Amino acid sequence: MQIDGYVQAVREDLVRMAALGDETTARAAELLAVALESSLGRRLQEAIGEAALELSAQLDSGRVEVRIAGGDPELVLVRDEEVESPDVGDEARLARITLRLPEPLKQRIEEAAARDGVSVNTWIVQALVRHAHTARRSAGKRLTGYGRS
Repeated sequence: MQIDGYVQAVREDLVRMAALGDETTARAAELLAVALESSLGRRLQEAIGEAALELSAQLDSGRVEVRIAGGDPELVLVRDEEVESPDVGDEARLARITLRLPEPLKQRIEEAAARDGVSVNTWIVQALVRHAHTARRSAGKRLTGYGRS
C-alpha cells in the first residue's frame, strides 16, 4: 500500500481549495501542504495500524500485522500454527499441577473447550503451548511498530 499517493492527493486537494482565494492564500496553502506531508503520512500509518488491530480482533485465529516494506506499510495476515497436544498415553512424560481459577474464567475455558470439541485439559495445554511458542519466537527477534525510510 503506497501512502505517498494518498498524501499527494490530500496535498492537491488543499492547493485546489486554496486556489479559490487570492495568491497569498494559495501560497500559504502550498507551504502548509509541504509542512503537513510527513505528519499526514504518520497519521495514515497509525490509522492502518488501528485497522489491523480491529481486524485481528475479528479473527478466530491469527492476526493482521502492519509491516513496513520500502517505506510503505503492508497488511499481512499471520495465521496461528496448529498446536499439537502432547500424547496423553505417555503418562511418564506428563507432569501434574493444581490450578486454581476464578469461577468466571473456569466457565469461559469450559465453554471455549466445548466450542473447540476438546477437553478442558487439552484446551489449556494447547493455549499454553501457543503462548509459549509465540513468546519464544518473539523474544528479542521481533520488531513491531512503525518504521520510516
